[in-house]
Amino acid sequence: MEIAGALIELRSFKDMRSLGSQKSKADLTKEALERLLHWLDRDRDRAGQRYEQIRSGLIKVFLCRGSVDPEELADETINRVARKVQEIAESYVGDPALYFYGVAKMVYLEYSRRKPVAPHPTPPNAAEDADLRYECLERCMRKLSAKNRELILAYYEHESGAKIEHRKELADQMGITANALWIRVHRIKKDLQNCINQSLKGDRRQ
Repeated sequence: MEIAGALIELRSFKDMRSLGSQKSKADLTKEALERLLHWLDRDRDRAGQRYEQIRSGLIKVFLCRGSVDPEELADETINRVARKVQEIAESYVGDPALYFYGVAKMVYLEYSRRKPVAPHPTPPNAAEDADLRYECLERCMRKLSAKNRELILAYYEHESGAKIEHRKELADQMGITANALWIRVHRIKKDLQNCINQSLKGDRRQ
């Protein structure tokens, strides 16, 4: 399996043209994720179950509305809520799931308004830059532990609808919840993103 193919849908690597110049807006800190789970339920196991239920419901909502990538929109919704939890947790009254669905409406409106962007002329050094980024990605993948490298490749092995069921099976095989699996992968992605950014900076100085 080729590394680039296995990681093609990573949200932080989705637009490879901006990989080295800006941080992914979807990137969340460990603290933000922990606050989100605590808001859902103070019991960690129940919080994980609640998270999975909400995420599954969001995916179904976006799927019913015709989204071609309901999982990505669900994750974007969750990320936005996680970034707001610190502000709303104390004053919010009611089922947290309702807040997620309110944010989901805004996310879908933005998604439905997106216009196709006219392709820009390919810069003369585009091929060279692509090769450089690929080399950095390969180097950073080799720096991961064998366990983390196998996990990130396995997590992104499937495309479209098959990936949801595949990830549930992967979590079952590891004896953890889908929520715990997502958090592990998120941390590996963050390490990879930092490594690639640093690697690109070093190569471009040469």
